[in-house]
Amino acid sequence: MKTNNNNKSHKVLIANRGEIAVRIIRACRDYGFQSVAVYADSDIEALHVKMADEAYGLGGDSPTESYLNIEKLIGIAKKSGATMVHPGYGFLSERAEFARAVSGAGLIWIGPSADSIDILGDKVQARQIAMQVGAPLVIGTKEPVKEAQEVVEFAHQYGLPIAIKAAFGGGGRGLKVAWQMHEVEALYHSAVREATAAFGRGECFIEQFLHNPRHIEAQVIADTHGNVLVVGTRDCSLQRRNQKLVEESPAPYLSQEQLQQIITSSTDICRKAGYVGAGTVEYLLSQDGTLSFLEVNTRLQVEHPVTEETAGIDLVIEQLRIAQGLPLSINETPKPRGHAFEFRINAEDAGNGFLPTPGTITAFDAPSGPGVRVDSGVQAGTTIPRTFDSLMAKLIVIGNTREQAISRARRALAEFNIEGVASVLPFHRAVMEHADFCDDFNVHTRWIETEFNVDIPPAKRQIPQENEAVTRTFIEIDGKRCELGLPAQLLSGLSVNSTPTTTIMAQKVSHPDAVNAPISGVLFNWLIPPGEKVLEGDVIGVMEAMKMEVQIVAHRAGTLKHRANKGDFVEADSQIAEIN
Repeated sequence: MKTNNNNKSHKVLIANRGEIAVRIIRACRDYGFQSVAVYADSDIEALHVKMADEAYGLGGDSPTESYLNIEKLIGIAKKSGATMVHPGYGFLSERAEFARAVSGAGLIWIGPSADSIDILGDKVQARQIAMQVGAPLVIGTKEPVKEAQEVVEFAHQYGLPIAIKAAFGGGGRGLKVAWQMHEVEALYHSAVREATAAFGRGECFIEQFLHNPRHIEAQVIADTHGNVLVVGTRDCSLQRRNQKLVEESPAPYLSQEQLQQIITSSTDICRKAGYVGAGTVEYLLSQDGTLSFLEVNTRLQVEHPVTEETAGIDLVIEQLRIAQGLPLSINETPKPRGHAFEFRINAEDAGNGFLPTPGTITAFDAPSGPGVRVDSGVQAGTTIPRTFDSLMAKLIVIGNTREQAISRARRALAEFNIEGVASVLPFHRAVMEHADFCDDFNVHTRWIETEFNVDIPPAKRQIPQENEAVTRTFIEIDGKRCELGLPAQLLSGLSVNSTPTTTIMAQKVSHPDAVNAPISGVLFNWLIPPGEKVLEGDVIGVMEAMKMEVQIVAHRAGTLKHRANKGDFVEADSQIAEIN
């Protein structure tokens, strides 16, 4: 395989962090390209920073200050001499303005054109394209709704459940499903708020939500020569709060007619939109066999490894080839070679509502052996920051059949050991023993919330380690990190962060008036001002941690008094309000 075009070796800036940054670095190394990492302050010791050929600090600890800062990223790309930019997934990967900024700076964007991102990232336009090519669709609004009353009227006309979806959203952000009429208005406002915070735009549209559907995906790759190809299918039905936890390829138990519908409509949608690069067309499949187009993700998916393993293709290298103007390395949909599962290993406490558990990993013993692959962004000693996604690694297991893959998955999950932070490993182990998933495949996108009844004990609360006598820091010299060890007392009077951040520490109050933080995270907003009367069950505020929005609910009726401010970081169980 040629490693470059016109004998030019490229340098790729990776505008991301964690597991996907490590994955792209490895692909660059396999392909003979150089890699440039970027990092927020809290990621200074991260694995992707250590592995890249060069690494540059973005400054700041929040996504806005770092991985979402287009000006900083373009500046580092120019400073480092990068010729290409890979956005990974999440962050700016589906932002057309970033694609335009990269191209405008004379750099090669590894992804679809900004125009394609605009068209398909707007879920209303994507839906219209799907209609034009004859893709299967459920009833929905043709344009975004302007107010909650329109949502209520749609629900009355077409019935519940309905999906309230951010027109410019993705990854489950800005997506709410209303199952009861009394929650429609509140969920609409919640979807708008989430969409505005995550994507800068709050427009939402409405469509019927298929009851207990499966989530099916088609992995598409397309080059600049007009070739559009479906590489394989995936089933991503095991989700919690619209965040996928287990994926598999190929999607099992599809009829030949359903499979052909997915392949044909996916190809037609992408060709109609002039799509170039790797992307995913998503569908819902109801229990009665109704198939409906859902959306297009204009980026590499988190779950791309299961397709790589069953299709025998490196999708990241394929992205590099396409960005160079080379044709696809294959010319037809490959026949699946075996069956693969992917397990997302998040730093979340599966026995305590999947709450994020930031902290330092003290042990990370990954499994190995036949049919086992681990894509990780961490190692022992890595700190999981409070401000970013909780994904630590992905366990990918492949077998000749689904049954063999299940057996290998049970073995690999039993071998996997993580200490220092909680993980979702106990959940995955329970799933791989559950008949609904392993035998009957009687699962759907709400199965975890509604039917998964395994009692998983909460993880042990981790005790923070004492500060070292030596403070370790780093200096950056031409993209290379150099570690310094300085006496902690020397820096005790200095503040690393120029902008003070208020932290409300964990001091759980058992007084009947007290409202305690449900998680450790940022107090995103109060929805009800102080001094107002509230009722038991009212949503009075919203917290956010590692991309997850958690509601603060009134435990009693009374008058609300705030004890923490919007933007404060608060520890779980600390008092943030009271209701008198």
